[in-house]
Amino acid sequence: MDIQGSVAIVTGGNRGIGEGFVEVLIEEGAAKVYAGARDPASAQHLVDRYPGKVVAIALDVTKPETIAAAAAACPDVSVVVNNAGAFHNKLLIGADDISAARDEMEVNYFGPLQMARAFAPILKANGGGAILNVLSVGGIVAVPNMGGYSPSKFAMRAAGNCIRAELAGQGTSVTSLIVGSVDTRMASHVKGAKEQPSDIARAAMKGITRGVDEIDTDRFAVESRAALARDPKGMERGMAKMLHAKELSTGR
Repeated sequence: MDIQGSVAIVTGGNRGIGEGFVEVLIEEGAAKVYAGARDPASAQHLVDRYPGKVVAIALDVTKPETIAAAAAACPDVSVVVNNAGAFHNKLLIGADDISAARDEMEVNYFGPLQMARAFAPILKANGGGAILNVLSVGGIVAVPNMGGYSPSKFAMRAAGNCIRAELAGQGTSVTSLIVGSVDTRMASHVKGAKEQPSDIARAAMKGITRGVDEIDTDRFAVESRAALARDPKGMERGMAKMLHAKELSTGR
């Protein structure tokens, strides 16, 4: 499908990678972008920047009723960008309880799943369309210091494969975006070189235009996959050492 003339909805579209997606979709010719946020007012700057092109809507992916309301209010959507994410920087065993891991799974797995379920009929009615799931290097290699975040991205990567098979008959492409280190609030604790959110979004556009199943969106993601292919066990040991690191860095 073409981005030109498409209508997209971006979860967590008010900042970070989500904001980058809103910007790039408009730049690439999307007719309209719904910027989903728990507080629509937080996306007002995008509405003001792109008058008539961006619509801010209330959307909390942990609340099925807001997803249902968004689907009812946005019947013209042809692209779904599942971007909203949660990272609480807690360990699986070392944390006081599993509340952080539970919330990461709610936001990073059940949220995108419920979005796909709600919008699948809409995408079908509008010619098939595309679903983009914003995942992470932590979804292809287990990162112990990420606690519940890494497992939730593994889960959503598997879910994306299942959803792709289910929706193939209606012509909906499903793309997993493997994202490395990006200059966002979520990665503020990581040192070193980071990509800009808009560059991640531009790389992801191939998922729409080419129907690619999985994309490594940046250098760190490409290098991580290569290292995993060369020495899976060595990569696992390297990730385990990060538990004791005083500072996390992209190495660049």
